[in-house]
Amino acid sequence: MSVDLVSFLEWFQSLPFYRGWLTFFAWYPMLTGLMWIMTSILYARRREAKSATSSTLPRRPPLVTVMIPAYCEGRFILETLDSVLAIEYPAFEVLVVDDASTDDTLHQINPYVASGKVRLVRKTVNEGKAMAINDALLCARGEIILIMDADARPDPDILRHLAPHFASPRVGGVTGNPRVANRSKLLGRLQAIEFTSIVSLQKRAQRVWGRILTVSGVVGAFHRDALFDVGLFSPDMATEDIDVSWKLQLRHWDIRYEPRAVVWMRVPERLGDLWKQRRRWSLGLAQVLRRHGANALRWKNRRFWPVLLESATSIFWGYSFVILTAIWITSYAVGYPPIGASPIPNWWGMMMATVCLGQLLTGVVLDRRYDIALGRSYAVAIFYPLIYWMLLALVTFRSTPAGFFRRPEKKVTRWKTRRD
Repeated sequence: MSVDLVSFLEWFQSLPFYRGWLTFFAWYPMLTGLMWIMTSILYARRREAKSATSSTLPRRPPLVTVMIPAYCEGRFILETLDSVLAIEYPAFEVLVVDDASTDDTLHQINPYVASGKVRLVRKTVNEGKAMAINDALLCARGEIILIMDADARPDPDILRHLAPHFASPRVGGVTGNPRVANRSKLLGRLQAIEFTSIVSLQKRAQRVWGRILTVSGVVGAFHRDALFDVGLFSPDMATEDIDVSWKLQLRHWDIRYEPRAVVWMRVPERLGDLWKQRRRWSLGLAQVLRRHGANALRWKNRRFWPVLLESATSIFWGYSFVILTAIWITSYAVGYPPIGASPIPNWWGMMMATVCLGQLLTGVVLDRRYDIALGRSYAVAIFYPLIYWMLLALVTFRSTPAGFFRRPEKKVTRWKTRRD
C-alpha cells in the first residue's frame, strides 16, 4: 500500500498542475502583501495627510443617531454609554436596542433612559442583530445612523470625522477604524496586529480600487435613505455587515473608509471563541458571494471586480494551504520528501516571512497616529503567520462550502455568544 502511495505522490507531484499550484501558493501572499503595502501608502499620502478631507462641520450639522444593538451586554454597556455620551458633536441622539437580553442589560440602561440621555427600543423576542437594527431604524430620528457594538468605546471626535463624508449625496456608508482594547494576552495582541496589517491596509487598498469589502460591524455609519433603498439588513445572513455593504455598492452607493473614526473594541481572548467568530465570518463571506457574486460580475459593476477577485483567491489560497499541507505530511509519513515543502526555512519561506513582516510594519507605521501603543504588539508579529494563517485556512476550509452550497435558512440569524 505504501509503495502504491509513494508512486502516486511521485506521479502527482511531477504534474505541471502541481507545479502551477505551488507557484500560486507561494506567490499569492507575497504579491497581495506588496500590493496592499503600495496601495495603502498611496491612500495615506493622498487622503490621510494634513491637507486631506476636512472635518469641518456645516453650519447645520446633520442629526446622527448612535444606535447600539445589545444582547446580554450588561458587563460592558455602562462603559459604552458613558463613552458615547461624551462624543463631541452638536446634534446626536443615543438609541439602544435591547434584543430580549436575559442578563442585567436593561437594569444597567434604565437610569440613562430615565434621565432622558438615552432612548430605548426594547424587544421581547430575540431575533438577532440584523432584525434589532431594522426594527430600531423606524424609531431613529437621525439622517445618519452610526451603528456600534455594545462593548465598544468611541473616541470623542468620531462623528466630526464621519459626518462630513455624507455631504456627498452618493455616500451611503462610512466604515470607521476599530482598534483592539483588550490586548493583555497573546491572542489579543495578535488581533491588534491583524486589524492593523490586514483590515486597515485592506480598506485603504480597496478605497483606491473604488469598492470596499465590508463596513465594519463594530463601527459603521450609514445614510438612513441608503439603508431603506437596499431593503435594510438581511436577517438570514451570517454577516449582515458584509451583505449590506455589497447591497449598497451594487446599488452604486459609495462607501468610504475613515481611519480617524476610532472605536476601541473587545476581541475574543480564547481560541474557541475566536474560532466561532471566524467561522461565522467565513460562512458569511461565502453566502454573500453566492447571493451577490453574479451581479458583481456584470460590466456595470466592474469596479467591484478587484474585491470579488481578492475574495475568491483568498478562499482558494486557504484551501490550498490545507490540502497541500496534508499532501506534504502524507509524503513525509511514507518517506517521500515532497516537492515544494521543507521543514527547514528555505528561500521561499524567508521571502514570504519578509513580505509578511513588512506588511505588518507598514500597518503599524500608518496606524500608530491613531493607536500610540500599537508598536508594542509588533513584538509578537512573528507568531502571526504561524498561528493565524493556519487558523484562518482551517476556518475557510471548514465553513466555506456551507455558505456556497447551502441556501441561508429563512429563519433569522440570532446572537449565539457575546463574542460571536
